[in-house]
Amino acid sequence: MKQKFIIFIVLILAGLSWFVWQRLQQTTNLDQQIVSATALEFADLIQKPEVFVLDVHTPEQTHLPETDAFIPYNQLEDNLGQLPVNKNTPIVVYCRSGSMSREASETLLKLGYTQVYDLIGGIQAYREAHVSVDLGPLTQDLGTVIYGEVAKTEFTLSNNTPSPLEITRLATSCGCTKATAAKMTLAPYEEVAITVTFDPAVHGDDTDLGDLTRTIYLDTNNPNFDHLTAQIQAVVVKK
Repeated sequence: MKQKFIIFIVLILAGLSWFVWQRLQQTTNLDQQIVSATALEFADLIQKPEVFVLDVHTPEQTHLPETDAFIPYNQLEDNLGQLPVNKNTPIVVYCRSGSMSREASETLLKLGYTQVYDLIGGIQAYREAHVSVDLGPLTQDLGTVIYGEVAKTEFTLSNNTPSPLEITRLATSCGCTKATAAKMTLAPYEEVAITVTFDPAVHGDDTDLGDLTRTIYLDTNNPNFDHLTAQIQAVVVKK
């Protein structure tokens, strides 16, 4: 009887050992497939058009401008429609500090995605490595503009710093072009739209016909990013 009991205990311990080994093996396999990306590597990845950028932090935070979707880390399986259909699409995942994105990355692998990149240290590490004030894109092409019509486009001013930012000057290189900001003071890590209108007929003559480039000038109170510029391009024709 005692021998049977010992055999029973040994079998139970063997079963538990096998289960633990399988779980560790599964975790190891996941770790091997998830690519841990540094802030600099992450910055390069999110600039590639084929990469899908996913914010999984909850509660919702201010997203990076390149973000394609926001899905809480524990709700991925309920929001499959927001994820790429192609399971080979590179997906870069981030949260605030890195813990939620790690869990989300493991879920994405289980869902069949083959290229998952997890931002080490989260958006906090990214911001520390990318302190900047940006006006983008550098150029907006308006294409063909009919003389007498007014074209409109938008730029984005991003305050990627831990301090508030003030727009101290917003001007253009020509009276045919006007620029306005949705707000003149930005909170840390906030962005604002800069709306630009272009009226080639404003002077009442033919000085604004043909291939044209006009410049937007934006000054801020940040001494490291006090003068920013962007441009619009257009081909102006008369009917």
